Amino acid sequence: MNKIIFTEEFCQPEMLHPFTLTRQIQDIRIGILTIREKWEKMLGLPSFDKKEDDYKDLDRSVNLDEVLDEKGYCLMIHGNVLPTPELVKAAQKLKDGQFISANGSSGIIFRITKKEIREKHKIKVTGAVAVKTAAKLIHYPWDIFQLNDWAIRQDFTLLTKKRKSQAIPKSNKIINPSQVFIEKGAKLEHCIINASTGPVYIGKNAELMEGSVIRGPFTIGEGACLKMGSKVYGATTIGPYCVAGGEIKNSILFGYSNKAHDGYLGDSVIGEWCNMGAGTTNSNLKNNASMVRVWTPKGEINAGLRCGVMMGDYSRTAINTSINTGTVIGVAANVFGNGLTPKYIPSFSWGSEGVKRYELEKAMVDIDDWKKLKNQSLNHAEKSILKYIFEKF
Repeated sequence: MNKIIFTEEFCQPEMLHPFTLTRQIQDIRIGILTIREKWEKMLGLPSFDKKEDDYKDLDRSVNLDEVLDEKGYCLMIHGNVLPTPELVKAAQKLKDGQFISANGSSGIIFRITKKEIREKHKIKVTGAVAVKTAAKLIHYPWDIFQLNDWAIRQDFTLLTKKRKSQAIPKSNKIINPSQVFIEKGAKLEHCIINASTGPVYIGKNAELMEGSVIRGPFTIGEGACLKMGSKVYGATTIGPYCVAGGEIKNSILFGYSNKAHDGYLGDSVIGEWCNMGAGTTNSNLKNNASMVRVWTPKGEINAGLRCGVMMGDYSRTAINTSINTGTVIGVAANVFGNGLTPKYIPSFSWGSEGVKRYELEKAMVDIDDWKKLKNQSLNHAEKSILKYIFEKF
């Protein structure tokens, strides 16, 4: 059977902290879909993850020599590469042993059969195929929101091609309705949607409550809810089963997270199972309009003129939390305190100063309670990953 196998090996996943602490790069959501979902849909192939011999090797992690049979091939794809029609077409034309080179790289997509495998972590390649158009890759967390406008447009075309939208209820005011697509079961009444600035995709069983005002590009995932009177500017992604409200601009909520109340969220990325307390607001522009420097594991890096908060999975803020420009919050942090937050809050922090730690067992109980609110529970794999992060980071 032919398949996709993703690898993080040459992608420096640590630079996408905190989101790659709890997931592979290919499971990052950008646009409407995750990177994995984009490749699977465009290539029509199932996907697996190459074993990296680390704590994130889970059920679908495989060794190349174990997963390939005598007849099939795999496309080994770097997890931080975003697919385009041109890149997909080039990948489909590869011959055994060939790889795609783009942006001056030594290779981002490889076609491999059993005969190309020399050792567990070694393959033989026979030649490079250069792609002329620049490939889109994510290297840093802020790349996610900086590329989200482009990604929503790409995914909208992919998901709506040759399909018909559900009817738009007449109570809504729509500009450019041809660029609004509504999946089955979605509910929206008395909303204002401007799709002249970009497409608007409303997922299955999502709800836009009355009074919501939206400018595209915008997407809301399956089962998610945008609360009454919300103001959303593009390019914004509200992931599956999120609850969102207040004022949001150019931000991504991966899934199952809540930013349900008034307060501003701009140029930011929020992981899964996060909760932002009422009135929580982030700064995305310094008051002297200079470059925003953001913490990374290898030192601070300029992220551009605008950068909000990068919040890892399972983290939460208290009511009226004021988040500093370009703040990085790790995994399972409980953020509260007076004044602006520090620019970096480590995983499992209790309070914003990062001095006191959340007790691991207490953190897991609290996370499980939050998950129960959406009819889920903390599973064994998640507990194992959280324990590793607690002990090693």
